[in-house]
Amino acid sequence: MVPLPKAILLDLDDTIIALSGSADPCWRQVCDRFSGRFSVQVDGRTPQALFDAIKESRAWFWSDSQRHQRGRMDLVAARREIVARAFDRLGVEAPELANEVADTFSRERDAGIYLLPGATEALRHFRQQGVRLGLVTNGMADSQRRKIGRFGLASFFDCIVIEGEFGAGKPDGRVYAYALAQLGVQPEEVWMVGDNLEWDVAGPQRTGIKGIWIDLAGSGLPEDSAVRPDLIVGSLAELAELM
Repeated sequence: MVPLPKAILLDLDDTIIALSGSADPCWRQVCDRFSGRFSVQVDGRTPQALFDAIKESRAWFWSDSQRHQRGRMDLVAARREIVARAFDRLGVEAPELANEVADTFSRERDAGIYLLPGATEALRHFRQQGVRLGLVTNGMADSQRRKIGRFGLASFFDCIVIEGEFGAGKPDGRVYAYALAQLGVQPEEVWMVGDNLEWDVAGPQRTGIKGIWIDLAGSGLPEDSAVRPDLIVGSLAELAELM
């Protein structure tokens, strides 16, 4: 059994709700649907070619920290930029169609978000054990608040810190400090739990908070990772079992 902390800070996306795993299937469905709108089978413009171009463009976009920060604050614009770049790579001049592809993905991706198995039961367990909870998430205020409301998560948390509302996001130390002040706890009394090694482990560890990494894919710590989590679990449900 793992000794209980006084408080736990939790990430939202891919910690409580499933997000990243649904991206590729959703993009494939959208590519299949739209490929006929720009000369399928001409110059290699197949659904697979469109998907590959979007995947490459997406990797490029999110690989840069400044684009990442800009993109997560306006996902609709980010996805439009990603698809526009993919269209350019394929030699397709259809900006309105590119926006339609991106916007369709945004709608269907949002509709497909779901709670990770055992996540709310884990939150309930933490509360029953007397642990104070804080939700600390990056992203736009509107989109993150919609997720919180959609799945009825607000009642589990003593404080909620959203990048778009607070004005800064993880791994900025001010974010963790604010959450701790709201909860009335010291860093050594707190865990941060999430799927991002920098935002949810290394950043908190620099402030004295224990960082617990959720290895959602079950792939293990990357060999070249300089980050060393205090604990690795596969899900919130697994962490709850340890407590």
